[in-house]
Parts: sequence; C-alpha cells; structure tokens
Amino acid sequence: MGMFWGQTIKAAIAAVMLSIFFGDILTTHSVADQPEKNASVPHPQKMPTRHVPNLVQLHDRVFSGGLPDNDDAFAELAALGIRTVISVDAALPDVDAAERQGLRYVHLPHGYDGIPAERSLELAQAVNQLPGPIFIHCHHGKHRSPAAAAVACLGAGLINENQADQTLRIAGTGPQYRGLFASVADAQPLSDAALNQSGVAFPSIADVPAMAQLMVDLETRLSHLRRIAANAWEPPANHPDLDKDHQALLLMEAFVEADRIARQESLGDDFVEQLQRSIANSKALRQSVARASQNRSAAKMSLRRIEKISHDCRVCHQRFRDVPSNQ
Repeated sequence: MGMFWGQTIKAAIAAVMLSIFFGDILTTHSVADQPEKNASVPHPQKMPTRHVPNLVQLHDRVFSGGLPDNDDAFAELAALGIRTVISVDAALPDVDAAERQGLRYVHLPHGYDGIPAERSLELAQAVNQLPGPIFIHCHHGKHRSPAAAAVACLGAGLINENQADQTLRIAGTGPQYRGLFASVADAQPLSDAALNQSGVAFPSIADVPAMAQLMVDLETRLSHLRRIAANAWEPPANHPDLDKDHQALLLMEAFVEADRIARQESLGDDFVEQLQRSIANSKALRQSVARASQNRSAAKMSLRRIEKISHDCRVCHQRFRDVPSNQ
C-alpha cells in the first residue's frame, strides 16, 4: 500500500503508450559527437517572465516552468519562440489556448514518485523530434517539469549531469521528491536509433486515471476558494463565475468520489481513513463558507478549514504520492 499514485500514473501511461522496444537504447556517445546539439546556454538559468511561472532555460531548445493558465501566458511563450508545449501534469491541457498562439500541445504526464523508463524515453524522443524550442511544464514548475526536462535533455544528449543537477536546484525542486531526483540521476544519453524511432505517439490529451484527475480537481477547488476568500468571499472580478458555495460543494464531492474510488480499487485503509477526515472537514467548510461573507467568525473559521484541508493533503501526498516508485 502507499503506492497508489505511482500505480495510477503508470496506468495512465500504459493507456497512451505504444509498445517500445528497449534493446540497444543506451549508448556511450557524447554530446561532442553531435555538434548540432552543442548550441546551449552555458548553464541552466532562470528567465524573467510576467505570465509563465518559474521559467528555467536548460538549453537553447528546452525550457521548463509552471502552468501557462491564460492567453497572456501562451502569448508570452510564443513571443519567446516556443513552438511546442509539453505538459507532464495530470490536468487536461488547454489545447485551444495553445493553438490560438500557433503552439502544439503534447501531454506526457507522470507522477511525483519518479519518471518511468518508458516515459523518460518518450520525453527524450519528444525533445529530439518535435519542433523547438520546447517548453515543458507541470503545475508550479518546481518539481515534475524541471525533472522531466532534465531527463529529456540528458537522454537527448543536450546537457550533462552537472547541468541537470543545476536545473533542479535553480527550479527549487524539493528534496522530498526522491523519486524525481533518482530519475534524473539514472538518466543516460540514448542512441540515435532510439531518439529517432518513428511512430511514437505524442498525444495532445492523454488518458489520466480517475484518482489522478480528482487530485487535480481538489487542488483547483482549494485554489478557487482562496481566491474568493481574498476578495471578501465574493467572486473575483476576473473570474465572476466562481461562487463560494458551489466551490465548497465541488470540493466535498471530489473527496467523496476519491473515497469511493479508493475503496473500489482497494487502495488501503490508511488512505481511506485520511479521505474520511477530509470529507468531514469539507462538510464543515461548506457550513462556514455559507456564512463567510456576512459573518467575520465564519470567515475566519472557513480560512482555517481551508488550510487544515490543504495541510492534510500535503501529509497525504508525503505518505502515498511522493514515495519513489521503486519503494
């Protein structure tokens, strides 16, 4: 038990992945053997941006960062010359927003527990085959996407191990994500035959397991509730469709659905117990949120409950999601 996240993400990967032959993938060639790949920034570096969170450049061809969540962010990527966007997050990519800026979207999700060998190969193939420059993102741009970008660039022979380590440090990748660090440490340059393999699927939207999608939904609802709370519990001017009661209801229902799936898939008593606590807290949050805009005490209580739920989510992630997939 405790490995449901790695297992569900692996199920998503299996759903979208072609059968890949792994013979003769690793090779001893160096970056110096490929002069066309040598053009690179001297060291990974943080890039100043207005709309794209935590943008890090690893190579002339590859950047990592956080979710581009509006048209301004995609326009900023296009202005930087980006041609392909790769999401490693479980959330469904906004393909239409990317296409409005002439960008291609590719969805290659993986978990916090590490990047499986199959996905590492696909990432390197994507960096090698797809139109560049390429922007690889997760949600915050601190953990999964810099690890994915480092693994992809190592596999494609674009950076060395030291540059990969620098990428994680500059991006702020948390040391608690041991599986991500292990994936970067294990990455090796791949053969030209592997990198140039034809027929690789680069889907714009990948199939993602229900539990993984629910985790994304829970984070979205908590984020929306914080935005509403910051606006005196009224809908934000730039997001007038957000209603506090509706968001609190959706949060509770997401926890209820997660509990149902956890029982159905036998994900373990400890995980179900954690979800039961979150269901109780989300029900209490609904009650206080209903009075939050008129009652100061209810507003304060709602904020405390939001933070309690968020804290419990982080604890749950540490126990069940962030554990390296080989443990």
